[in-house]
Amino acid sequence: MDKIQEIIRAARTNPADVMFADICRVCDHFFGEPRQQGTSHRVYKMPWQGDPRVNIQRQGNKAKAYQVRQVLKAIDRLEEERGK
Repeated sequence: MDKIQEIIRAARTNPADVMFADICRVCDHFFGEPRQQGTSHRVYKMPWQGDPRVNIQRQGNKAKAYQVRQVLKAIDRLEEERGK
């Protein structure tokens, strides 16, 4: 299984146990380079207005669970719009 898909599957199962580096890899894959980084947040530009927005930050070495859920929601919307 592709590493990105493996991370997504694990995130859907337990969004509180996702490594920050892993969710960054997923976001970079789906949304490109973040428009803001180097601060406590990584903000990604979405191809739509409004929610779901993707803005992730570190909590220790993990990503915040509510932000992981937002990423998953954005991926679902992106795939729906692409017709997958």
